[in-house]
Parts: sequence; structure tokens; C-alpha cells
Amino acid sequence: MSESHLLPPVSGETEPFWEGARRGELRVQRCRDTGRLIFPPRARSPWGRHRPPDWTAVSGRGRIWSFAVPHPPLLPPFSDLAPYNVVIVALEEDETIRLIGNLVARENGAINEVPPDSIEIGAAVRVVFESTRDEIALPRWMLAESLP
Repeated sequence: MSESHLLPPVSGETEPFWEGARRGELRVQRCRDTGRLIFPPRARSPWGRHRPPDWTAVSGRGRIWSFAVPHPPLLPPFSDLAPYNVVIVALEEDETIRLIGNLVARENGAINEVPPDSIEIGAAVRVVFESTRDEIALPRWMLAESLP
């Protein structure tokens, strides 16, 4: 599944996000004028004086806002994993900031190891990271009560 064409591009605008992920830290942008969180990354804040935003670490905690369970036909690298889950997580710090990932049962777990019928909207989750190659660690999510 780690074929390079399936991984997100690392660019100057997104590098701080990926650098944080490599360190096991979830980062989002923050408006320098208003303090509001911003995601996805952008060159200028949509609020305040529209200056370039700062990057800040967030807790990595949130709640499942929505989810889907893809079934074949899919991109070939994902077909053997189907059905698997894709969750949208609303961050604890600002529920309008939502990140997409997969719910896993354990760190570095497979994206199809959580039974789809056990996933609940509103369930508390915490970010974990899966290293896929040197410059990419993907955010994944675990149920908060399953963490040590």
C-alpha cells in the first residue's frame, strides 16, 4: 500500500505538518492575528491581516465525526484490504478542524482490523502515526480507551 503515487506530496506549504508527524506530533496552522486553527494548510490566513500562519502542535485527540467503509472496485493496492474504514475526526481543540485517516486497533495496525460495525460516530479517538517511508508518517486514529 505504500506505493509512492498513493502517498501525499510533501511541499513547502505542508512540510511542517509532515515533519511533526515524523516526530509523532500532530500540527496544524494557527492564524497569527486571531489564534484560530487552520486546516488544510495554506499560504495565508483567511482571517486577520491574511499573513502567513504559524504552526502549532495540538493534542491529537478528537471524536469521530463521520466514516465510510470502501468496498471494491478500488485502487489495486487497497483492494486486498477492503472492506476498510476511513474516518473523519473533529479535533478536540476546534471541532471545525477535521482530519481524515483510518481507525486502527493498535499502533501500526492494519486499516481493516477494526470491524466496521463497531465504529461509532462521536467515539473519542487519539492520533497515532504509521511511518510509510522516510519523509511520510500518516496519521491514524485509535479509540481513546484502547490507549495506554
